[in-house]
Amino acid sequence: MKKSYIFPIVFGLSGLAILISLGVWQVNRLEWKNGILAELDKKIAANPTELSKNVSKKEDQYRAVSVSGRFSESEIHVLGSVRFLGPGFRVVAPLELENGRIILVDRGFVKEVEKNQKRYLGPIQITGNLLWPNETDAFTPQPDFEKNMWFSRNLEEMSKYLNTEEVLIVATESDPIVENLKPQPIGLNIPNNHLSYALTWFSLSLVWLGMTIYLLWRINKQQL
Repeated sequence: MKKSYIFPIVFGLSGLAILISLGVWQVNRLEWKNGILAELDKKIAANPTELSKNVSKKEDQYRAVSVSGRFSESEIHVLGSVRFLGPGFRVVAPLELENGRIILVDRGFVKEVEKNQKRYLGPIQITGNLLWPNETDAFTPQPDFEKNMWFSRNLEEMSKYLNTEEVLIVATESDPIVENLKPQPIGLNIPNNHLSYALTWFSLSLVWLGMTIYLLWRINKQQL
């Protein structure tokens, strides 16, 4: 082998190995992420259980539960929109359980014109999933308490404002069904872009291989 070939070959193969290894790593990450998402989907869709006395974000996030009680007339209205329904509000309200505990329930979505309508308070059974949301960031406006208009769900702030436990159930259904309230079940918005990352690294490895072959061809041509 000519000495002029050694460095391009070593450099080319080293870069190729690195790019392929990064692609394989992303494939492994994809398998890992798919496993996590499958477990979360299973947890969300599981048969509901009773709400235990001690729940935590670490152990009970997304857990399916079923509770019964009566709603307070107090509500928090969180500004948002739903496809095909347009602008409106999520209705978050205190629910006093049969054992005296008071928790929060995201009852669902109402259109803007239905914001201040009276809603059925109970007795009612709620089925849904536990969630500890904090959608507030540096750009989120402060709630307009006079108009009862919030711009994000922040469980800590909502529970303080309504004097409840720091526990929120996102309703998937209620018995009886409350007209004009459209439940908004939890959806997993966890990014899973590892396949596109893997394809990017594998594509770059092909480009790198092509460039290496081209460089060797140029060296060979110059030496003819």
